[in-house]
Amino acid sequence: MKRVAVIGTGFAALSAARKLRQLDKQVEISVIGPRPELVFLPSLIWLPSGKRRAEDLRIPLDDFFRRNDIRFVAGEATGLEQGGRTVLTTAGPVHNDGLVIACGGRFIKKLPGIEHAITPCEGIAAVERLRDRVAAMQDGTIALGFAGNPNEPSAMRGGPMFEFLFGLDTQLRREGRRDRIKLAFFNPMPNPGNRLGEKAVARLLAEMQRRDIATHLGHKLAGFEKDKVKTEGGEFAADLIVFMPGLTGNAWFDNTDLPRSPGGLIKADAHCRVEGRERVYVAGDAGSFPGPDWMPKQAHMADLQAETAAENLLAELNGGKAEKTFKVELLCIVDSLDAGMLVKRTPDGGFALPPLGPMHTAKAFFESWYLRRYR
Repeated sequence: MKRVAVIGTGFAALSAARKLRQLDKQVEISVIGPRPELVFLPSLIWLPSGKRRAEDLRIPLDDFFRRNDIRFVAGEATGLEQGGRTVLTTAGPVHNDGLVIACGGRFIKKLPGIEHAITPCEGIAAVERLRDRVAAMQDGTIALGFAGNPNEPSAMRGGPMFEFLFGLDTQLRREGRRDRIKLAFFNPMPNPGNRLGEKAVARLLAEMQRRDIATHLGHKLAGFEKDKVKTEGGEFAADLIVFMPGLTGNAWFDNTDLPRSPGGLIKADAHCRVEGRERVYVAGDAGSFPGPDWMPKQAHMADLQAETAAENLLAELNGGKAEKTFKVELLCIVDSLDAGMLVKRTPDGGFALPPLGPMHTAKAFFESWYLRRYR
């Protein structure tokens, strides 16, 4: 019996495990992760307003693993041996005939004073801190922004920051506090969100202006203080700082000889195969893939890469060749609690719709539809 190990319990890891089981009922699948649960990160944006609670976003995976005859290893990866055939974990070694690395990335925390900022996509606890800080504010300024990896511009996750920004504006207006609490958006690029496409950037900036959100754009970030955002173009006061830094590889990658990109991610080819490795694949935020510079780090892209990795790995295990390539597609709804802006981009073009009420409903429906497979 062939053995496949999957590192992670996020979107890429679970999509890879699902695809493996769908295509092969006999392969032995081991999923490695700290806890048997999926945190539905896209809905973190709804925690500050109370639209979602923490328990809504933690999805236990025990039943999913049992239904699909998947072994769960409760541990964290610490390294690899034998060219990837052995995964070293805090729970002991996991041997395999094929490996999918889908453990996500790590936020770069190098800016001076970054301890004063909340990084929401770190998880539920971070957004709960944000929720509580906002609830306690009587007046002042909330500053929100994001940046990339200077050595790998595509290794960033900016979309959620627009959603936190617009969502907080809607929430504060509903609560009658927006006139006392200012919102400011900062970014080192003059056209933030450029990977979404020019039309999307224009709509985002117009929406900020319409909502009376101050902008500080086009200046490299210099750091933070408890009540201040500092850039090379000046500084401004902020009572609460929400910041999403760029992504790099996980710390345990340093304990391996895996090939790394300039930004610290695992280098992969168009088939999601790790360069120079036999039957070792990567999907999602952990990997650096060939493609356009706007290729996103988002759940949808991770799913597409994971399914490609699973299919190619099984082909190799069965004596064939890895020939499948993944579709490059950016697809998201930039939500604002009461509406959503649908954005799509492919190599052939794209579009960005204006904010529409039904798109907010559609985003909530997608959450329910997506999670049915795991609940």
